[in-house]
Amino acid sequence: MNSGVLIIIESDPRRSARPVEAMRIAAGVGAWRKVAVTLYLRREAALVLGEEAGALVDGEDYAQSLPVLRELGRPVYVQKGAWAPVGTGQAALPFEEISDDQLAAMAAASGCVLRF
Repeated sequence: MNSGVLIIIESDPRRSARPVEAMRIAAGVGAWRKVAVTLYLRREAALVLGEEAGALVDGEDYAQSLPVLRELGRPVYVQKGAWAPVGTGQAALPFEEISDDQLAAMAAASGCVLRF
């Protein structure tokens, strides 16, 4: 059995606190280093990586999760094409764009998938 956790964030962080809660969960579970935590951002959720994350709903809380997620040393995955329309400047974390087919394979290989 795979002990990996895939956290999919698709809520718009300009309108919802769900993305910041998902990132808090990812950082908290990842800090245990007992399971591999994979974070995937879909559509507008990619805004959490941008320079303006502080202006999002509960934006000040992103600053607490980002260092922990960075320490995990795992890339954040972003829906192919989602960063270009929303991203400005340098991303807060390294990320890799992937296709929906790659996401499906990642979900199938994960022991648990959480969607926010």
